[in-house]
Order: sequence, then C-alpha cells, then structure tokens
Amino acid sequence: MNRRKFLQSSVLASTAMFLPRFLKGQTLLSANKPLVVIQLTGGNDTLNMLVPFRDDNYYRLRPTIGINKSDLLLAGDTGFHPSLSGVYSLFDEGSLTIINNTGYPEPDRSHFRAMDIWQSASGSGSFINTGWIGRYLDHIENPKSNFAIEADDTLSLALKGEVRNGLAVKNPERLFRNLSEGYFSDIAKSDGPHTHHQASYLYKTLSETVESADYIYKKSHIYKSKEKYPDSEFSRNLKTISELIISGSETKIYYASLSGFDTHIQQKPRQDQVLKTLDEGLSAFTSDLKSNKKFEDVLILIFSEFGRRVEQNASNGTDHGKAGVVMLASGSLKKKGMINSLPDLSKLDDGDLKHQTDFRNIYATILKKWFGANPDLIIPGFNFELMNFI
Repeated sequence: MNRRKFLQSSVLASTAMFLPRFLKGQTLLSANKPLVVIQLTGGNDTLNMLVPFRDDNYYRLRPTIGINKSDLLLAGDTGFHPSLSGVYSLFDEGSLTIINNTGYPEPDRSHFRAMDIWQSASGSGSFINTGWIGRYLDHIENPKSNFAIEADDTLSLALKGEVRNGLAVKNPERLFRNLSEGYFSDIAKSDGPHTHHQASYLYKTLSETVESADYIYKKSHIYKSKEKYPDSEFSRNLKTISELIISGSETKIYYASLSGFDTHIQQKPRQDQVLKTLDEGLSAFTSDLKSNKKFEDVLILIFSEFGRRVEQNASNGTDHGKAGVVMLASGSLKKKGMINSLPDLSKLDDGDLKHQTDFRNIYATILKKWFGANPDLIIPGFNFELMNFI
C-alpha cells in the first residue's frame, strides 16, 4: 500500500475528512421527521420579496426598484413578489410561516462573517468553529440513526461538529462510484495495523465514507421522483433530497443553498430570476412530498445571512443591510402566516430594518420541538425563547 499516495489523494482530502458513520439498516422509518435547510446566499432583499405596499415610505425610498401593487400577489397588508406564486400558494393554504425582522444584536455586514454567525449560532462578538447542526450531531444519543447531508461538493460550517460532521454529497451515484472503484475500495477493506495515528484515522474515515456512500446510493434508488423539477442545480439538489426522504433514509437534516442574492446593481431583473429559481424548485419539492404523503413529516427552514438596506442605491440596487425574513414551510405548522408585524419603515436603525426576533430562538425551537434536543447544550450562553410555529 502506498501511504503517500493515499494521504495526498485529492478525493480523500476533499471528501473523506468531513464524513460521519452511517447506519446500514434497511428498515424504512416512517416516524423520521427531517429538517430541510435552504440557505439564500448573498443577502436576500426581503423588502422586495414581501412588500409592505401600504407603507408610503417603501415607494419613497425605492422610486425605481419598488414593485407596483398591481404586480404583487396580495395577502392582507403584504404583497408577495410576482415570481413567488408557489410560495404564495403555500402561504394561502396554511403551510408557510413568515417571521419578519429576524436578525441578531450588533449585526455584521460582511457576507462571510454574517454567514458564519448564522451557521454557528454565535453572537456577533463570538467566534465558534463548529455549526449549530454539527453540535446537534455531537449531542444526539443515538448517532447511528441521526446524521446530516448537504447537497453540495463542500461541507458548510453549519454541519461541522467537534466529533461528528455532516456529509457533503451532490450526486450520490458519483460518490458511490468514485469510492467503490480502484484503490479506494481496497484501502477501505484493509484492516491491517497502522502505526501512525493520523493514518489510522484516515483509513477509518475512508472505510466509514465508503459505507456511507453505499447506504445513500441504495436509498436514492428506492424511489425515483415522477415530479417534473426545473432544470437548475438548485432544483436538482432538492430532487435528490426528496428522493432520499421519500425512500425512507434515516437522515435527520438536509442542507441546500441557492446563490445570487447579492443585488447591488440592477436588482429587479436579477432578483426576479433568482426568486423564480427558488420558487420553482421549492414548488416541485413540496409537491413531491405531498404526493407521497411526506409533507407533514418535513420542516423546511429558509434563511439568508442578512437583508438589504431599505433605500435603493444609485445603481438601482440595494446594499448590505441587517434584519430580514425567515420562512418555514411544512404540512404540520401550528402557527401559520405572518407571526409578527411587518417592518415599520418610519422607524429604521440608521437606514436598516430593526431586528425583533433573534434567529437563535428559531434554531432553539426547532431543536427542542422538532428533534427533542436540549438547546442549552447546542447553543450555550444564549437565553432563548421558544416560539410557537411548531
């Protein structure tokens, strides 16, 4: 065995270093209630997504990028962006919860730092190198039946714990074939002694990775969706997630991202398109779950690292702001619709929306009420208030 070749392998370095052990069981767990996290990367302008069209300040501060009332999908005092017909339908049927003015004290306008804060569930003055989902994986009592998958090639901070991590896999079949062919398969089967502890760790990790890839690959072939998903990477990732859920995978958490929300210049056409991509993918995904009687067992969390400035800039766009909107979708919500007030555009925080709900309260509620976990162990030092959307 060529240890140097093994240690230098790019596939191992990029994939196996961050992988947990997966259960090989074949039983479909109907009681499994997964969480699907959708990250909107770039800072979603929630004021043009959910428009307070009755507030004259909206059109005063956005004379060219404000969306006309006649183009909106109206729901009381709120107008949904015209690209969000599917999201609007979820709202209308009572399958959507909207939490306005969500953020945290002393927010950071940097994409990277703000996303770290959201993914680690830290305060703006704290730096944590583990994610809130990863720490949940660290604290679960039965690690064999609890794990997380990110539909991507790299693993986000959110899914990294101290002792357990999620698995980044965009294409289950490709991962399976990469790890079941050639010398990776031979290495994984090797149970000989390894004198160096780092080499021993890597051999063990690869063995568990191959086992995980085999499990996911087999599960992904139990159910093949008949739903028509749009031809976008985001929709393909959601299709993979739906097939795993409907196939009975024991995965507890799925993570997907959609980029393109950093709309500094010519925002309207750019946001029109990215919201359409979100809406079409989410519509196909929820339709797939409903058709297979899984929608009540799934909770979908949608967030972005921050909102945008209220006033448009000179380039017909918006700059990095503070508070934004979190949306949750499920067939088993207890509190539906808008659960707090729309932003008051006459009372801004130096040109930004004021945050009213700390996002960590949302995480704590999901951990406690959806997973039955103890939020104090996973988000330490935060005096959370549980919410009533589930």
